[in-house]
Amino acid sequence: MGTKERILVSGGAGFIGTHTVVQLLKDGFKVSVLDNLDNAVQEALDKVRELVGPQLSNNLDFHLGDIRNLDDLEKLFSQTKLDAVIHFAGLKAVGESVANPMRYFDNNLVGSINLYKVMAKYNCKKLVFSSSATVYGQPDRIPCVEDFELKAMNPYGRTKLFLEEIAQDLHKADQKWRIILLRYFNPIGAHESGMLGEDPRGIPNNLMPYITQVAVGRLPELNVYGHDYPTPDGSAIRDYIHVMDLADGHVVALEKLLQRNDIGCVAYNLGTGRGTSVLEMVAAFEKVSGKKLPIKLCPRRAGDATAVYASTDKAERELGWKAKYGIDEMCRDQWKWASQNPWGYQSKP
Repeated sequence: MGTKERILVSGGAGFIGTHTVVQLLKDGFKVSVLDNLDNAVQEALDKVRELVGPQLSNNLDFHLGDIRNLDDLEKLFSQTKLDAVIHFAGLKAVGESVANPMRYFDNNLVGSINLYKVMAKYNCKKLVFSSSATVYGQPDRIPCVEDFELKAMNPYGRTKLFLEEIAQDLHKADQKWRIILLRYFNPIGAHESGMLGEDPRGIPNNLMPYITQVAVGRLPELNVYGHDYPTPDGSAIRDYIHVMDLADGHVVALEKLLQRNDIGCVAYNLGTGRGTSVLEMVAAFEKVSGKKLPIKLCPRRAGDATAVYASTDKAERELGWKAKYGIDEMCRDQWKWASQNPWGYQSKP
């Protein structure tokens, strides 16, 4: 079988990006990664190359660039024939977006609009877009189904919602666009090799990297935000999904875009369909790692919902995709990554 199409992965050096790039290369795709390394490091892509081996590594190229800079996009698209785009690039912290909304509008909105402009110019109109469960806000009922009314509760969620609406409008105006919007729930875990994982800059905004940094001694205690929610143990409930399940979801979405020309613009939830509370997650991690974590109960964070989890029936039915891994495997792989790489991709600072 010859090599498949060339895919641009924006933000491909980040957490979900690197895991997806591994699966794309293994599946025979050629991959161009564009990343400004704002919350990522080039060493992560070196690990990707190590994982897939020298032969498949030849199908990966890296471009340092920013989607907010039209020249960076123009240069890449004019020099490389791209068949489709998986668009991850963007900022993703709810709390930070509440404190600094303009930074989010600039990065996520302006950057993505630039990307879509250049895609259209070079007639590359197949897009898998990294959306988010935050577009559901605090839903009236759960699990969240794709046709629910969308009502984001924070600037980060609104950028994802606006970008979904822009995608719908692009397709309405030009039927050649084929777009799949993937609404993720809470990606955690790491590659089973322990060579790839989440390595955020500064104090992590998401639960699992926070847990692991406490477990390896980089942070003194785990802040649990909100312990008075109307849930069985008072902590918020989320749908955690293994990053490898998520990566596979992108590959099947991409395959569908490339094979079918009647896609339109369609959204799918990627989650496990099960809710797990923050404190349940902490207990599962403690069991796997054998470590007792010091916990500090803190007030709720602005913009956080009580309970959100996915209905995944549509992705199962139309993409043939279903999450394979449970909480124990997520914690196992997360701990393997963290214990082998306590300082992430850097050696100790």
